[in-house]
Amino acid sequence: MFIDSALRVLAIEQQAIENLTQYVDESFEQACKLMLSCKGKVIVCGMGKSGHIGNKISATLASTGTPAFFMHPAEANHGDLGMLTEQDILLAISNSGDTAELLALIPVVKRLGVPIIAMTSNAKSTLGQYADINLCIKVEKEACSLGLAPTSSTTATLVMGDALAVALLDERGFTSEDFALSHPGGSLGKKLLLSLHDIMVKGDCLPLVAPEQTLRQALVEISKKALGMTGIVNTNGQLLGIFTDGDLRRVLDNKIDVHQTTIQAIMTSNSITASPDMLAAEVLQLMQKHKINSLFVTDANNKPIGAINMQILLQAGII
Repeated sequence: MFIDSALRVLAIEQQAIENLTQYVDESFEQACKLMLSCKGKVIVCGMGKSGHIGNKISATLASTGTPAFFMHPAEANHGDLGMLTEQDILLAISNSGDTAELLALIPVVKRLGVPIIAMTSNAKSTLGQYADINLCIKVEKEACSLGLAPTSSTTATLVMGDALAVALLDERGFTSEDFALSHPGGSLGKKLLLSLHDIMVKGDCLPLVAPEQTLRQALVEISKKALGMTGIVNTNGQLLGIFTDGDLRRVLDNKIDVHQTTIQAIMTSNSITASPDMLAAEVLQLMQKHKINSLFVTDANNKPIGAINMQILLQAGII
């Protein structure tokens, strides 16, 4: 019973979205052009369920390069309308097109000369007629079995809002880096903005040994610095190679004398390194590609200035 109801809802709402394609027409293009040329902000307004959807649409617009915020129509009628300026655009959402709280704003909005983009199911409604552009969000029926609760209609509205936001994003040439700038606190922002310089181990915490030191001495350095590796550097501080925990398991199988064998004799030369200005996400991809758990960060002279491993990337929220 529950599953049957759920599948019926999904089918109705899926059909509502498919039917929406016929309304992505010249009016949609005009709305996009108007919003793209807006010198102020897109003020999204809606009452009830339309208001909840409008709130999400305004957030999506704002995070994808179109300055926008939500204005509650009831509060707007009691002072908040002062946030609307002549350079703004009003995106008014009402399925019926006759929401009283929205219609009460029209005289002031028209007096300011603010363009109105309406999202209604009826272009001949009061809001549809007063709007400069009407985007149709009409659905055949609500997914609610009573035909009362806004369901497929709110889904259609949300999808139309997403279509506007993404169309504008594409036209602006908005990049993932631009998106991350408005999401610095989230995992996406961390992945896109954190460079190695921000999170790498550096200074005295770097595990480094000379090439003539023994494997035993190298193991002491690895244990002390706890990065699962050590770098081997020459007298000029340049990286000659690397020795890791994985290398240790391999050499022990060959019964290497840890007290007599120099680290230079068993190190891995031409090891994978990174530059400090690389994004942490890039380095994660590099490490996964080469199936390594740690690497050194070097400068232009191949001198180790930092180190990174999977644990550090995990703690930074990159993984």
